[in-house]
Amino acid sequence: MLQSNIQTYIEKEMNVQGQSLSLYQEEKEYALQKKLVPQNLMIEEKEESLRFKDSYIERVDKETDELIAEEFPLSFLDTPISYLKEHRSEFLYVESKWFEFIKLEGCSFEVDDVFGTYKVLTGLHMQKKFGSLLKQFFAKEFNESPTSVQLLFNDKDGLWDVNIELDAIKEFNEKMSIGEVLVLTYRFFFHLVEYVENEKA
Repeated sequence: MLQSNIQTYIEKEMNVQGQSLSLYQEEKEYALQKKLVPQNLMIEEKEESLRFKDSYIERVDKETDELIAEEFPLSFLDTPISYLKEHRSEFLYVESKWFEFIKLEGCSFEVDDVFGTYKVLTGLHMQKKFGSLLKQFFAKEFNESPTSVQLLFNDKDGLWDVNIELDAIKEFNEKMSIGEVLVLTYRFFFHLVEYVENEKA
């Protein structure tokens, strides 16, 4: 899945860019590792902060699920993620073509009312049979900490409901901007999908 998506993306970009190619870090590393690009092609690395500039962002009331406001990414992405601790009655809902690229639904970000931890909730489009590989990846990333992730297959929608404590991801800290947290979330799930793809091969 990931390989075919990246292959298609590269082919499309090459049609536009010609003899040079601009890719974000994850796609660049993957493409070089899997030899998806011609050897003589120059690959530049895109600025990560631009990845989510076209995303759709809502601030939503936790209690009622009512929309508070839509936010413009270019200004709102620079807001510190600690915004969520200062506004605990809200969660952020984010849709992006990049989340779709790795088979994620929109992502919701919030602070847990009881423990004060930062969380991301999403749906992952992956078959039920890969559950053991998902659990292996989480055990490796979170040092067997069972409270860091909740994973449940949703038969009705045919996807995995995933609830992760962002605090458990090594690179996370609450001084990050919302944009940086989106990049971190993308990177984490990218490596998850890559892990499953490699292990099932």
